[in-house]
Amino acid sequence: MLIVMDKKASPKQIQQVVEAIESKGYMARPIPGGDRVSIGILNNKGPVDSGLFISLPGVKEAICVTRPYKLVSREIKPDHTLIKVGAVTIGNGHLTIMAGPCAIESESQAMTIAEKVKASGAHIFRGGAYKPRTSPYTFQGMGLDGLKILAKIRDTFDMPVITEVMDNETFDLVETYADIVQIGTRNMQNFSLLKRAGKSKRPVMLKRGMSATLEELLMAAEYILEAGNSNVILCERGVRTFVRHSRNTLDLSVVPVIHKESHLPVIIDPSHAAGKRDQVIPLSRASVAVGAHGLMVEVHHDPQNAMSDGAQSLLPEQFDQLVKEAQSLFKIVRPR
Repeated sequence: MLIVMDKKASPKQIQQVVEAIESKGYMARPIPGGDRVSIGILNNKGPVDSGLFISLPGVKEAICVTRPYKLVSREIKPDHTLIKVGAVTIGNGHLTIMAGPCAIESESQAMTIAEKVKASGAHIFRGGAYKPRTSPYTFQGMGLDGLKILAKIRDTFDMPVITEVMDNETFDLVETYADIVQIGTRNMQNFSLLKRAGKSKRPVMLKRGMSATLEELLMAAEYILEAGNSNVILCERGVRTFVRHSRNTLDLSVVPVIHKESHLPVIIDPSHAAGKRDQVIPLSRASVAVGAHGLMVEVHHDPQNAMSDGAQSLLPEQFDQLVKEAQSLFKIVRPR
């Protein structure tokens, strides 16, 4: 249930409603809005009697929430969530482009790519310090040294950085160096990691699992919000199907459905969906056209010698073309 407060409700009245909810054994989660505060009721095992709260001072109305994902749902927060990372805003009305190599391989490699993607218009630098790989014999990332390189890129180019966290043991370390913490495809339903992300002060980008339904993605995001972190970015990166012409099948149909169901921003990772360089720009155009709030693209200046995912990484000049086309298209489809 969602308790909607009156525009003129005082902080004292809001606190009284929170205390009334908690006195019944429920969890109260205040949700600031554009011009009023709403309070979500969580942890109820069955229907909640709205009569217990509707007569309290400052309460405007009580709304039943029918979705299993409560905090993620537009029923509980109709307004768009905008996430600010430094000078960058992610969400409705903005096209945010994240770019960089799949993996940080060396300082010179990362700095070279960062300089090029920054010049082309990227807003956030992406690069993996820890790499979850299918084979235990392939490059697993530079770890702490990679995180330090990311921090140097942020300071040198004035770009926020995003990188993946793989487990609870390294979460504190990643959180220290990254501006956005990514939870990857393989960890979408790692519930202990999701709960830890919910305690983070950093925004979290949650990637859809390889075979996850949209509801499963939204429920995974619910874990993070329920634990206290409302700054969550959803990421569609393709799902596993029977096709062989691409690595995965990019499910662009989730974008308008997410807009309808959730207030959270959604970005697209066309690189992992395609697995092939020549598909990345067309899929990026389609992503912008369908209303995605941003793109996460892999770029490498020497993809033939990349230690991870070189086949899907754009060359810098190709990324420059992508940015120009995406920005031109966004001017046409941007919400008014």
